[in-house]
Amino acid sequence: MSQFLPDFLQLYIPNAIQIAYLIATGFFIVGIKRLNSPATARSGNQYASFGMLLGVVVTLFDREIISFEFIIAGVLIGAVIGIFAAKKVQMTAMPEMVALFNGSGGGASALVAWGEFSRMDPHFFDIQSLVTIGLSILIGSITFTGSLVAFGKLSGYIGGGRIALPGQNIINLVLTFIAFGLVGWFAVDPEYQLVFWLLFGLALLIGVLTVLPIGGADMPVVISLLNSYSGIAASMAGFVVGNNLLIISGALVGAAGLILTNIMCKAMNRTLPNVLFGAFGGDSAGAVIAGDSDKSIQQTFPDDVAIQCAYAKKVIIAPGYGLAVAQAQHALKEVANLLEERGVTVKYGIHPVAGRMPGHMNVLLAEADVPYDQLKDMDEINPEFSTTDVVLIIGANDVVNPAAKTSPGSPIYGMPILNVDEARRTIVFKRSMNPGYAGIDNDLFYSEKNQMFFGDAKKSLNELAAAIKELD
Repeated sequence: MSQFLPDFLQLYIPNAIQIAYLIATGFFIVGIKRLNSPATARSGNQYASFGMLLGVVVTLFDREIISFEFIIAGVLIGAVIGIFAAKKVQMTAMPEMVALFNGSGGGASALVAWGEFSRMDPHFFDIQSLVTIGLSILIGSITFTGSLVAFGKLSGYIGGGRIALPGQNIINLVLTFIAFGLVGWFAVDPEYQLVFWLLFGLALLIGVLTVLPIGGADMPVVISLLNSYSGIAASMAGFVVGNNLLIISGALVGAAGLILTNIMCKAMNRTLPNVLFGAFGGDSAGAVIAGDSDKSIQQTFPDDVAIQCAYAKKVIIAPGYGLAVAQAQHALKEVANLLEERGVTVKYGIHPVAGRMPGHMNVLLAEADVPYDQLKDMDEINPEFSTTDVVLIIGANDVVNPAAKTSPGSPIYGMPILNVDEARRTIVFKRSMNPGYAGIDNDLFYSEKNQMFFGDAKKSLNELAAAIKELD
């Protein structure tokens, strides 16, 4: 396109492109900042999306790499896929979709590096460029297959437990060192195609072997880490093709993903190496089977729960993944509305790793139009439990288990939890007495202050709503 412009305008095109990239970067930064609050998250997504659209359009017209027909076709196909994902994918499947998006980003970065290397003579690249290409392929491929395994675990196609060979940690470390060695070999001798393909194949294998042994309880951390990987791979691809916007946006995603990964690890009282390597060769020794016959529980029913909640001054709701599985967020909102109409103060206590990805519960409840000011994070809500009459625990388990505070031998000991046991009454909505992801019994179930409300969460909440209405 630039060949049709006057010479004096062509002189300004490179600067104009960089200015456009700078504007797009500004939209990215503002978008990420606005994701900090549920009240501004929607506009944050819109700002970031516009920045990406601006960057894509400018890059395609700048590089003149494909015709208008292919540009339009790509935009339309991508838009259709995006609209379908946004409209049709259920909230319960959002973690799986995020895993696929991470994998797509990593795979795309690896393909960009591969394409750039394939279209030019290997002698054209210096060692620094070849190292960047190798790292982009390595990180992008690991992200791609690792995300596919995460998708399989989250969707149930692959068992959510630990799947590991004896000595899996040693195997993975050896393969990783070999992969970095292949990156160096490739940088020194890029004409030797076998090294390139060995690197590509080994990186795909490492992605599978790294995520496969990690249990379902650690999936929030894994998703955050893979998100970071996808950003780092994109930034590497930006260096390969010499695109500043890709470098910056990839770095933003990589940094944000690492920060979120650290937050998730702290919320679980785990270190990242423990998440990645702790499961290797692990077994279930020390896990406590739920439903110990020597312990007794108190079972409750809709009418009793309705009376306790309707005549309470303050009720806190602690949601978990069971709420998402039952798609009970709207039924829960109806119960909250009925209680508020009776003058009951209702709040929601959100644990950082409740659900199967960071922020899962916040998005789920926002879908049901739960007011943002009622959503309280763990540090904010914990001081309030001691003055709370009733806590409704909907599908949560490990994040409310007092063993994290009282049992030094427990696998979750030291993990920050919602201090629901300090409330006057806790009521657990649960299908059965089965343990949570950690595979251990929950002492809360047997507390004198706790009652168990068995059944599907949506059905139970609908019954509770009907019982509250009958009190009038």
